[in-house]
Amino acid sequence: MPENEPWEYTLYIPNDPRAVTVARRTLRLILTMHGLIRLTDTAELLAAELVSNAVRHTKGPAALRVRWAAGVLRIGAWDADPGPPEPPGELELLGEAEEGRGLALVKACADLWGWQPLARHGNRGKFVWCELAAA
Repeated sequence: MPENEPWEYTLYIPNDPRAVTVARRTLRLILTMHGLIRLTDTAELLAAELVSNAVRHTKGPAALRVRWAAGVLRIGAWDADPGPPEPPGELELLGEAEEGRGLALVKACADLWGWQPLARHGNRGKFVWCELAAA
């Protein structure tokens, strides 16, 4: 499949801390198979933060969605909590803090990020996403 062809994958995950590793490894495989290995390290970090937030801060299932279109990789995590995510702090000010670094890392490493309330298959929740441009 040529690199400019759009594609999308969704990985549904249980509320389990091990899901973060499963999501990272699945994403690495997807990007490798699609010839996007150069995006893998940053994409893995972003996906791990988004999935970790979904698993740690909600009680229900979650999903990782990865989409490639027009030279942009969009990584997102859906979770069952419709409430907004905590706004990211400034990464430099968080230092070695245990909490609150996830979205600050996403904000620092992604070209664009955001969130939206979302209903899927009768479940309400939210979708937190970020984008990486291939260039």
